[in-house]
Amino acid sequence: MADVFEELLKCHPQLAVCARFPGGTIALQTPHFKALGLDLVPFYSGTVNVSVAPLAYTIVKSFRTFASVRWTDAMPPETFSFFHVWRVMDDGTRIAGLVYYPHPETKVEHFQRPDMLELLFPKMDDLAYGKELLVEIDPAEISLA
Repeated sequence: MADVFEELLKCHPQLAVCARFPGGTIALQTPHFKALGLDLVPFYSGTVNVSVAPLAYTIVKSFRTFASVRWTDAMPPETFSFFHVWRVMDDGTRIAGLVYYPHPETKVEHFQRPDMLELLFPKMDDLAYGKELLVEIDPAEISLA
């Protein structure tokens, strides 16, 4: 289980959008990832931030990694990795998504807690801050300990 967290310091489409990133960072990054072969259009243009506390995650092997992506002139190029994730619904159905991981060594303005994962899913109307989610992560891609 994971809890959805509100992070007011980040720029999210659901919250006030940062002036330097109109529409949010995911919306601005989507065309760049598509040009590199990863289509994020099926996903909502914002992350679902989940805590896996008291655990922390370790990157094992990404599904896709893109180095030195210049998606804005406001910051230096960044490296991003993506991992498979599934939301498991109460009836057992699974909704496919991606773990969105901006590499911290290339994203100097962003601090990521060691228990926090940023998830991309199609728009889901039942999400709310503090709601528990059941998610599955491929242990060959990300380990939890």
